Amino acid sequence: MTKTTISCFCLAIFSICGFLPADEGMWLFNGLPLDQFKTKYGFEPTPAWQDHLMKSSVRFNVGGSASFVSSNGLVLTNHHVGSDTLNKLSTKENNYYDDGFLAKNLADELKAPDLELNQLIQITDVTDKVKQAVKGNMTPGEAAIARRAAISKIEQTATDQSGLRSDVVTLYGGGRYHLYQYKKYTDVRLVWAPESAIAFFGGDADNFEYPRYCLDACLFRVYENGKPAEIKHFLEWSENGPQDEELVFVSGNPGSTSRIYTVAALEFERDHYLPYVLDFIRRREILLQQFGLNSTESARIARDGLFGFQNARKARMGMLQGLQDPAIMATKKQEEVEILKRVKSDPKLQPYAGAWEQIAEVQKKKAERLGTGISLNTRLFNIAQTLVQMSEEDKKPSEQRLAEFRDSARASLEQQLFSSAPIYPELEQAILGDLIARMLEIRGADDPLCQQILQGQNPLDRAAQLVDGTQLIDVDFRKRLAKEGTENSKDPMILLAKSLDSTVREDRKKSEELAEVERQAYAQISEALFATQGTSTYPDATFTLRLSYGPVKGYVENGTSIPPFTDMGGAFAHEKAHAGQADYDLPKSWRDASGKFDPETPFNFVCTADIIGGNSGSPVVNKDLELVGLIFDGNIQSLIGDYVYSDKQGRSVSVHSSAIREALKNVYDATHIADQLGK
Repeated sequence: MTKTTISCFCLAIFSICGFLPADEGMWLFNGLPLDQFKTKYGFEPTPAWQDHLMKSSVRFNVGGSASFVSSNGLVLTNHHVGSDTLNKLSTKENNYYDDGFLAKNLADELKAPDLELNQLIQITDVTDKVKQAVKGNMTPGEAAIARRAAISKIEQTATDQSGLRSDVVTLYGGGRYHLYQYKKYTDVRLVWAPESAIAFFGGDADNFEYPRYCLDACLFRVYENGKPAEIKHFLEWSENGPQDEELVFVSGNPGSTSRIYTVAALEFERDHYLPYVLDFIRRREILLQQFGLNSTESARIARDGLFGFQNARKARMGMLQGLQDPAIMATKKQEEVEILKRVKSDPKLQPYAGAWEQIAEVQKKKAERLGTGISLNTRLFNIAQTLVQMSEEDKKPSEQRLAEFRDSARASLEQQLFSSAPIYPELEQAILGDLIARMLEIRGADDPLCQQILQGQNPLDRAAQLVDGTQLIDVDFRKRLAKEGTENSKDPMILLAKSLDSTVREDRKKSEELAEVERQAYAQISEALFATQGTSTYPDATFTLRLSYGPVKGYVENGTSIPPFTDMGGAFAHEKAHAGQADYDLPKSWRDASGKFDPETPFNFVCTADIIGGNSGSPVVNKDLELVGLIFDGNIQSLIGDYVYSDKQGRSVSVHSSAIREALKNVYDATHIADQLGK
């Protein structure tokens, strides 16, 4: 049992008990720890400070964070957040992901095929409205339907009144519900991206490691009415960036955490869910590696997906290793014993005591259901399934539909459904064939559902037949089916989706009923904690805007002090130390510019701010709301952050603001872009 491990879970205990000794937390913008800022750092952010940072922050709806960094619509995020769009814009002749891109003027900026960026405008507590819809005598299925209807009504009313995207978000495991309202930008254009060789310098080997030397950044611009949008709230650019031990803030959209999880839920994650997911990730990673060996073009097509699965594999391995530490689980068990003792000793809280057992029962059922569903998650099948379900859901009132088909969500759904982004049949075929084969392995080849999918063929031949025969690659064909319905369609992918729809719906219903039981139980746990410790803590991450904070600070690893900063010159030393390894080859632009920029310019840095996946692309700002950095990673010690936080060694990793500006000016000859930053 290491000191780091002890520290890690002690911090989790303090978090639940309402006392956070370290700079822990992904805080709601309508519930910031203002007393902690004042007590520990002597800093009191004003309401205007909070509002400006909130409205300067941006969410990439495909996953990831960003910020407005100019009055004329420039948006800064990571290269790896923008990589989905970089690959969709790329062709065999123009590989923007690998080779980079620079728009010399506005006319050169490339329009993204399906990006939606969200700017948070307002947060409203709607807990009472949602909870009133669920009556005590309802079954879990009835409760889920009633809650869904109430949420749909709230979202649609808010959308109609404001014109903003309106999402009801579940917080504290179901203890609270907040309405998040966003301004949407759907005309988004690529301005600049460096080469992947410097954006992901060090490749998979350096991923989640530190020190780092990565320019993991790119710039987009939002447009309105065909012109660059006029942005009121944007971040000024720091002249020199942060200093060692300086307090900084991270404003981003962390995806999801599980810090409220009970022991039973963590055991399910450790023993069932994470091993199951890792098996799938490794399988897909190998498939994409093999596909990429077919040709240079195949490697380009598979590159973004391969990076995503490599990243996911390493992240989840770190999570699993943390949960496999006996000391962590022993401490968690002791913590749960203490909480239950307090709940059972208070007559008012005793009705909540059964929540932990309810969650334990749900985990058993979830374990039984792993692998029993239909998993044919390719782009073409997903399009087919969406169109088939849309035909049925559109016949119902909005509040009775599945969540993604509500009127309030229609614009975002159609933007993805009718995206002009390229679909590569050969990759679709390889993935679909493997997914069908995997179903046979899990369910057995004689399983009736598998035989229904195969139609007398082997998995690869069936996948080829489906992909070769479908017209869903044609956007106009999709639009026609969306308008006319799929009832009379003979498209083979549509026919497959129709044949499986009842099974898919039944599986979803069972999952939602289990989720409802779990939601109600966690809501009871949350209410018990609110009653004993108050509400001055943060909920688990939900891919909504949060604020984290902490000082720029190095750490000690294996007896070696790791300084907080690297510099641009260090990238050349890092390349030399790994000579012969392709992932450490700097791009030609950097070699050509080696005498043009200051090698002592800070490149990457670490701080103690509490982040997780989804925070990629988050701006790092100082007290004066100047952008000093760009989050792009966490170190390996931070990966247990899904479940617990520790600032002993866990660090978030950022690109330094000075490196971005220096590279734009002196590596990429993009002074015209650099001069717009912060203005």
